[in-house]
Amino acid sequence: MGSFELLHYEVTDRVAEIAMAREPVNAIDMQLAEEVVAAYAEAKADDEVRAVILTSACERAFSAGMDLEMILGGSGLDLRRFLEVLYFGMHDAQYRLGKPTIAAVNGPARAAGVTLAVSCDTIIAADDIDLAYPEIDVGLIPAMHFVHLPRQIGRHRAFELLFSGLPIAATEAAARGLVNRAVPRGQVLDEARALARNFAGKSPVVMKLARDSFMRANDNEYRRNIENVVETICNIIETDDAQEGLRAFNEKRRPDW
Repeated sequence: MGSFELLHYEVTDRVAEIAMAREPVNAIDMQLAEEVVAAYAEAKADDEVRAVILTSACERAFSAGMDLEMILGGSGLDLRRFLEVLYFGMHDAQYRLGKPTIAAVNGPARAAGVTLAVSCDTIIAADDIDLAYPEIDVGLIPAMHFVHLPRQIGRHRAFELLFSGLPIAATEAAARGLVNRAVPRGQVLDEARALARNFAGKSPVVMKLARDSFMRANDNEYRRNIENVVETICNIIETDDAQEGLRAFNEKRRPDW
């Protein structure tokens, strides 16, 4: 079993549970992103694992998104290195995992934190939390969700969320098909574990072959579209407005665009 510093990894009843633990809110830096991808690789390599759950060990959030201090003052190349792990590495790990994955979203999710959740095959969310894409408020864009969100909830509602930064309640997200279901917070892990055990009870050979086919059938040039939006966000990070937005966030003030 691998050694992780920013997450807990445990296998019980043929289910691997990955609990992110970068206090206080799982702000995603390079190390956390790399460890999540590595945990997926470990679950893939373990024949005893039949399903995977991604969740949070932090009480305050599932994940608050990208650690913005990490890219403050950085270049487009710096951001690209990070997104190659968070977007491409995560996508490749999920695409080739061969085992069903469940996001147990037991706290608010923001920006790249939503990315971690929607990269999974299914999502169980607490009914008292919300999800949001607030990157626009700091002069960035929620790049991957330009590709994902319109497919899930429609172009017009997606545009409103992505360009306003306003949150969507988990209950509405469930009604719109963005998450599978919203349940009381204390039941999120129980629901995820029950679903994982259901998946784990299926033939692992059939599950792998069928999931691989499902991934191919629904890829729809997904990676190429992600590469396009990554190019955009890497250009944006070089602008004065993006750097001003990041400085304002760090200094807890309104940006002067």
